[in-house]
Amino acid sequence: MSADPAVKSAAFPAALPRDPEPIRIRTLALLRWIAIAGQLAAVIVAHFMSIGFPVLPVLVLIAAAVAMNLWLSLRPFMRASPSHAIVQLGFDLMQNSALMALTGGMTNPFALLVLAPVTIAATSLNLRQTLALSLAAVALISVAAMVAIPLQDADGGVLRLAPILALGHWAALVIGVAFFAYYAHRVTAELSATSNALFATQMALAREQRLQHLGGVVAAAAHEMGTPLATIKLIASELVDELNDRPDLQQDARALRDSAERCGNILRSMGRAGKDDLHMRSAPLHAVLEDAAGPHADRGPQLDIIADGPEIHRDPAVIHALRNLIQNAVDFAQSRVVVEADQGARHLTITIRDDGPGYPPALLARIGDPYLTSRREGRQRGGYEGMGLGLFIAKALLERSGAVLTFANGGPGAIVTVRWPLDRIRADSRVALGDNPLLFD
Repeated sequence: MSADPAVKSAAFPAALPRDPEPIRIRTLALLRWIAIAGQLAAVIVAHFMSIGFPVLPVLVLIAAAVAMNLWLSLRPFMRASPSHAIVQLGFDLMQNSALMALTGGMTNPFALLVLAPVTIAATSLNLRQTLALSLAAVALISVAAMVAIPLQDADGGVLRLAPILALGHWAALVIGVAFFAYYAHRVTAELSATSNALFATQMALAREQRLQHLGGVVAAAAHEMGTPLATIKLIASELVDELNDRPDLQQDARALRDSAERCGNILRSMGRAGKDDLHMRSAPLHAVLEDAAGPHADRGPQLDIIADGPEIHRDPAVIHALRNLIQNAVDFAQSRVVVEADQGARHLTITIRDDGPGYPPALLARIGDPYLTSRREGRQRGGYEGMGLGLFIAKALLERSGAVLTFANGGPGAIVTVRWPLDRIRADSRVALGDNPLLFD
């Protein structure tokens, strides 16, 4: 078993966007209005302090930003494409750099505001686009530092920094560009990955609960559809035998037979799930573990369940999470997976261990994070289409039920330990069953 929560081809990941989403034009305009207000305030304060600088060119640059915003106000609810966002942020970067050059360059205490467009880009654009804007920022900062018009005090004296301080200020801005771009992009990517993974978790749980509630309806449908599917399969098999002289039609008949057989397997699986007693809100621990391990019992490795525990809540979320953990163990076990339960005075512990290659030691602390690709040597066992994000989903669902998970290597193989406070998982079978679930509205 190993931490393999990387996105798989099945189920949710194909529908989950991984790249940051471009921001709205209205948001870009709002941020620019805030910048314009700050620039005008700085000009007014500098004027009252009798700081000398080229006022008219500065006001022209501020007016250009105002004109850009007025133009954008004609379509405030459109979303900016990545290329449009780059143009807008590039404009802000050039305007800020030009203002910095006209107002003293490195001596201007507001020069650090040139970092704002880069930071915004890092939160809304991909890495390549962010890198391009960051390199442009470094180049513009360097040019502004070299051609800057010095500020003058009230007496006409030139305000200059010592060369070493000016170089240090330039270096600080360049380092700030790199740091803020990387930091903002990394945090945004991780938040996006976590958000997508949580969405996948909610979808997985909703699917499990729907299957649970459909119960008898699914079982009945599976039973009723079994006979016509068997007829289709029989006729298709006879056609395969009789169409030896028509290879093209024989191939179609063989595909029809295989599809009917696949539908039959799906219905049998649904029928087994549908036969669960809808009134059963609790079950013996061993029965719950057998339910969780059921889809993986015949996939190759020997699967042993050693459990003599109390009656526990039959929670679809817990069953689904344990099923994911058992799937991960079976996927990478050599020959055996053991699911063992131990009841203490105050806790219930379930341990899932296998004899596979185990977890990469360097990634043990990160196991359970979304989109972590960490499988070392060994291939995933065939025969099962996983939900993707398995360990993240299992960890999120089990922690919501009150459990604490630990991941470790047992030499050989990997070990997952799930530990609940006994009062959170143990069920009282004597309580009322409550209302039956609503199958149709």
